[in-house]
Amino acid sequence: QSGEIKEPFFVAAGIIRPHLPFYAPQSYFDMYPLDEIQLPALKEDDLADVPLAGRNMGVGEARHEAITSHGQWATAIQAYLAATTFADDCVGRLLEGLENSGYADNTIVVLWSDHGWQFGEKKHWAKFTLWERATRVNLVFAGPGVATGADSNAPVNLLDVYPTLAQLTGLTAPKEQIEGRSLVPLLEDPNQDWPWPSITTYGSGNHTARDERWRYIRYDDGSE
Repeated sequence: QSGEIKEPFFVAAGIIRPHLPFYAPQSYFDMYPLDEIQLPALKEDDLADVPLAGRNMGVGEARHEAITSHGQWATAIQAYLAATTFADDCVGRLLEGLENSGYADNTIVVLWSDHGWQFGEKKHWAKFTLWERATRVNLVFAGPGVATGADSNAPVNLLDVYPTLAQLTGLTAPKEQIEGRSLVPLLEDPNQDWPWPSITTYGSGNHTARDERWRYIRYDDGSE
């Protein structure tokens, strides 16, 4: 939109890729030749110490056997890489538009994704678990009040996005109604101590807690 923006604005831009179906222009597939695709490591006994509740969660071994028996393992990874790179370029277009708008220096940008994905690790595909691969996501902040080029290993949660934006923009978040916490202290000093774990729930009674070093999972039947 042309003309000067005189009021604060909020833009939510959702990019559906990389989500099933893994569609992308052919040029992005060409970046990842099938004969160069590296399959993830697969330990045949990797599920030996996983409780039955964990093995039965979501879609697992049956889908893995179907994909591998039809020779589609590398093809699936190629398609995911293509879709992810396509999405990355779309993010670049959005940021380029922001830069050209003249508001980049006064705009907070947050980039995140909704969940992780597994491609045969532990003979599992997609999400639907409480494991590291499925619950760890991208989360990037940039803009005023954010340290430039800094990384943090602190375990945080997507519930923290709203209170963080509220504090950065000078708004008051209703603390009694939210479970997340502001990440502004980490954005100012990524190396400071962060004593809170990140909690993820999938289904009724299935929870995982992640701190900087460990992940603990407890299923609804009491198994761990």
